[in-house]
Amino acid sequence: MELSVLSDEHFMRQALKEAEKAATEGEVPVGAVIVSQQRILARAHNQTERLHDVTAHAEMLAITAASNYLNSKYLQECTLYVTLEPCVMCAGALFWAQLGRVVYAAQDDKRGFSRYGRGLLHPRTKLEFGILKEESEILLKAFFAAKRH
Repeated sequence: MELSVLSDEHFMRQALKEAEKAATEGEVPVGAVIVSQQRILARAHNQTERLHDVTAHAEMLAITAASNYLNSKYLQECTLYVTLEPCVMCAGALFWAQLGRVVYAAQDDKRGFSRYGRGLLHPRTKLEFGILKEESEILLKAFFAAKRH
């Protein structure tokens, strides 16, 4: 079996870089990258404040960018790396795009899709989580602590 030089951790670190950009822009620090065949097709971070658009989540922007890049609405051969568990809205978009795989870092106990069951994702979508969980949680907690002060 051939091992890839570029690991899940590598791509999640790229998503974390996007999350850091979001934080510096005053956005909730969530970042996402979509990868196919070891290549990043799309990078995005939350832009709901900047765009005045409640749907401008990192995952939604990354799906749009990857779909445009591939000229396809389906992303079956792609993996989404995202620093926070997708919400129900994003899970719905991931379902319709038929993402091949979703990997997220930190769980979202309040708004994450898994509260409503695995069925929100496409049945063929593989799901993994916990990669760089602590780094993502630290970034989120620091952001919200600063907002409270």
